[in-house]
Amino acid sequence: MTFVISRADELVGAEGRDLGATDWVELTQERVNRFADATDDHQWIHVDPVRAREGPFGACIAHGYLTLALANLFLPQLIRADRLKMGVNVGCERVRFPAPVKVGSRIRGRGEIVKVEPIRDAVQSTVRVTIEIEGSERPACVVDTISRYTFED
Repeated sequence: MTFVISRADELVGAEGRDLGATDWVELTQERVNRFADATDDHQWIHVDPVRAREGPFGACIAHGYLTLALANLFLPQLIRADRLKMGVNVGCERVRFPAPVKVGSRIRGRGEIVKVEPIRDAVQSTVRVTIEIEGSERPACVVDTISRYTFED
């Protein structure tokens, strides 16, 4: 269930909150190929299923940066800010890729609000998004995302 906030004080009071998990999403070869086209990264471990079958992972794997980019898919499913004047992504900290994501795997995002701080007329939050792989003990990606929100009066 999405955590919904509509005022800065609701976010400030939510530091440490577990945001739960999103629905599962299958990581398809088509998505990996589109990402390869967008980034000009056509390394065979991502886009050549025949060669990848004989490689170190036994199948094509997603680009690490594709997995990271999917945090942007999961984040609004974990937390939503209403009554905004403006919301911006400030950046990321501590990005790690503990396990590769094989094509055909299902992944989801799990969130936790790890830090909240008022900044001038806005509030900034750090949400740790852990991208889990179904059936795997290790996550695909762990990233601390930083967002800044300015709410309507």
